[in-house]
Amino acid sequence: MPIQPRPEELPRLWLMSDARNDAVLEDALARLPEGSALVFRHYHLGSVARRERFEMLRSICRSKGLRLILSDRASEARAWDADGVYGPPDRLGDAADMLRVTTAHDAAELAAAGAADAHAVMISPVFATRSHPGAPALGPEGFHDLARRTSVPVVALGGMTAERARDLGVVRWAAIDGLS
Repeated sequence: MPIQPRPEELPRLWLMSDARNDAVLEDALARLPEGSALVFRHYHLGSVARRERFEMLRSICRSKGLRLILSDRASEARAWDADGVYGPPDRLGDAADMLRVTTAHDAAELAAAGAADAHAVMISPVFATRSHPGAPALGPEGFHDLARRTSVPVVALGGMTAERARDLGVVRWAAIDGLS
């Protein structure tokens, strides 16, 4: 049966993993409030090491009441017992039984997120970010313009911190450095 979380049931904080915060993930997870989420990317690891790291972090997430979202195909997320899948809209289609999260950088990607029946869309990059040095940022005005164009619950991503989230007036936000 397809899950359909209400917007208020979605995590407010989303910690994104990558190579540069891997060494501090356990500490970062310990600071997250219950109901937050970890989006496990770890593209820098080989398949066996990636799965082992996922398993170890999954036990921490379960013990703290955190959602664990796998960036991969839906079939992989299901096999790994993740709470959801993160990726491009075309990878969300067969994930009716789990949380579906995608990213949008423009209006076309935002429309694709809606067409894919995503539960949440990360609009990015709101601010300059080390993940994509030199990439143009949306800024507050660009972020809000895109956010108004969708009925999919929005997560602000890119250069986000707690202070920036407050200034933007957003309920949900995601970060690598800002939460690590």
